[in-house]
Amino acid sequence: MKLHLPTAALALLIATPITQAADIEAGQSKAATCSGCHGNEGISPNPLWPNLAGQKEQYLKNQIIAFRDGARKNAMMTPMVANLTDEDAANIAAYYASLGQ
Repeated sequence: MKLHLPTAALALLIATPITQAADIEAGQSKAATCSGCHGNEGISPNPLWPNLAGQKEQYLKNQIIAFRDGARKNAMMTPMVANLTDEDAANIAAYYASLGQ
């Protein structure tokens, strides 16, 4: 079966998820509670807690969501991210990722 170009293009568009760019400013605002442990600029003052500045955006988003959803367990992180939406996670991740640029 041969697909016509317009049909194939339409199928590709339907199958491709539409992603929205994260809002770095919104992420900075939401990250205010993170700064107590991870530092104002994403550099942790405590060697037990990771630096977030410059981490890869998708990695950070995935970790926030994993803590929130219980796939990753940590007594300190779980309550901090419990009320974050996927959009919040994306925005926070974009903010911290932008600090390494």
